[in-house]
Amino acid sequence: MIVAGLGCRTGVSEVEVLVAIRAALAAHGAEAGDLEALAVPEQKTDEPAIHKAANTLGLIVLVIGRAELQNAGERTLSRSDRSLQATGAPSASEAAALAALGPRGKLLGPRVAVGPVTCALASDGVLP
Repeated sequence: MIVAGLGCRTGVSEVEVLVAIRAALAAHGAEAGDLEALAVPEQKTDEPAIHKAANTLGLIVLVIGRAELQNAGERTLSRSDRSLQATGAPSASEAAALAALGPRGKLLGPRVAVGPVTCALASDGVLP
């Protein structure tokens, strides 16, 4: 199972979200069909572009709470002071992907940033 964790600035477009997801998939040798879900920090619950992108990809959006982000933050590869202040995790996208999968989740690599969107991929090691 692979989950794409997302972080973004407010007001991003669906296209920007999809471009970041596709860039992360390409960077880590995965395909859109490998994704099971998108995961976002709770602050992004109402971000329309994320839900539109999920709908386009036929995926669900998992909302990750601050405590879960902080716990998963210990396993992130990247660090952003802005993310740390906003979410309590050094990388919101990486922590969201990891938290969605629980303790077995492992990042495929560092997050990929494309404009105002970051995307990180994590896997539980179980392939469909």
